[in-house]
Amino acid sequence: MLNAMRLDGNSQKTSRKAAEVFPFLEAYIARKEQQALEIEQVVERYEMKRMKEERAYQAMSSLRRMFTGKKPDHHLAVEYIHYVKKPMEQVNKLRAEIARARQIMNESKPGEDITIPDDFEELLN
Repeated sequence: MLNAMRLDGNSQKTSRKAAEVFPFLEAYIARKEQQALEIEQVVERYEMKRMKEERAYQAMSSLRRMFTGKKPDHHLAVEYIHYVKKPMEQVNKLRAEIARARQIMNESKPGEDITIPDDFEELLN
């Protein structure tokens, strides 16, 4: 379905029976939770790698540390933003989508009509 915008700027919403939508919402929630877990695992692996590198550097003798290059702090900051901060923002967005889908499921009964936002509409087609 086309993502049409109305003149007031709000996106079009469709109405469907809740019982027809529940299985799709459950699958949507499961998929989004899996994506969030995968991203969190990538972040955790990066943080473990950084801790190992730091421990190895600190365990070196002073002479060896002098000859071994350490990444400048601004490089570490950029890596942190790229590998931790941005992915965690994405996880927060996924968690918000999951919460919205759960809210739709919890607030509606199987027999009633519910209004589905366009971003969930792609699931139903």
